[in-house]
Amino acid sequence: MKVLGIESSCDETSAAVVEDGRRVLSNVVWSQIKIHEPYGGVVPELASRNHLRYITPVVDSALAQAGVVPADLDGMAVTIGPGLMGSLLVGVQFAKAMALAIRKPLVGVNHLEGHLSAAFMIDGIEPPRFPFVGLAVSGGHTSIYLVRGWGSLDLLGRTLDDAAGEAFDKAAAMLGLSYPGGVVIDRISKGRPVDAVRLPRPMIKDPSLNMSFSGLKTALRRHLETLGRTPGEDETADIASSFQEAVVDILVSKVIAAARASSVNEVVIAGGVAANSRLRARMNDACEKAGFRLIAVPLSLCTDNAAMIAGLGHQYLFGVLKDAPCPRDMEMDPFMRHVSAG
Repeated sequence: MKVLGIESSCDETSAAVVEDGRRVLSNVVWSQIKIHEPYGGVVPELASRNHLRYITPVVDSALAQAGVVPADLDGMAVTIGPGLMGSLLVGVQFAKAMALAIRKPLVGVNHLEGHLSAAFMIDGIEPPRFPFVGLAVSGGHTSIYLVRGWGSLDLLGRTLDDAAGEAFDKAAAMLGLSYPGGVVIDRISKGRPVDAVRLPRPMIKDPSLNMSFSGLKTALRRHLETLGRTPGEDETADIASSFQEAVVDILVSKVIAAARASSVNEVVIAGGVAANSRLRARMNDACEKAGFRLIAVPLSLCTDNAAMIAGLGHQYLFGVLKDAPCPRDMEMDPFMRHVSAG
């Protein structure tokens, strides 16, 4: 079964063809980083306009790379949320029109569920076994789930303010670094001390599994104000490394606590911030020490992409969830859930 996935929740326009829910035949991602870089973050209006401009060539490219034509598809899947409303509308309306035109079934899937399902699409790696604890961490989301099965996820904890990726971007802006900030901070922090600046770990000792990053961001701003000058290149790298370590400490602590409390054996980390090298290394060490198996989604599937959407869509269209309704705790659906055009 071949499924075409479409992803347009934020500032990446992506289309992919996945076979049998696991084999990625193509995964095309057109990024808008250069468009939003001057603003230090995603501008929703610009994002939606550029999705409109590029979604057709991106879909055409995904089909061509997979060596298929629309008639070869068995179904389609599209991200329905969460995300930017204007961006989501572009992908959903395009998918609806195409599904109706080629008379193929279409399913809408949740973006965060898609990120976690990418753990089942790693070549040469045994997929996770249910139940497992999953961390979905990105510029817009930082949430910990107990994943009981396909379509069955319990929210265990989340950020109460900034997402981890958002905190990285804002910290980078304070330090005069370019956008996207998380990538730059990760790069310049390599080989630097992790404790050059004393920064707090908000809520790390809180008994809940919720997180907070706004206080950490404020502490960084106060440190820079106290300096009273612009730090040099090496000092900036040390400050960035200290900030990164604080974010990683919080994420690792909460995920390990969630896995222990849930009595699971496996942990999955997914989403854009899951590409952070320090987070991957620290989480791997912590999981090994605690006796958990870590499945870190490969870098190519960490950022927003349509392969994860197509893979999850397969489960809803043809897999174990084909007759199941959307779980209410994951549904953030301003448009639709299932649309059958077949």
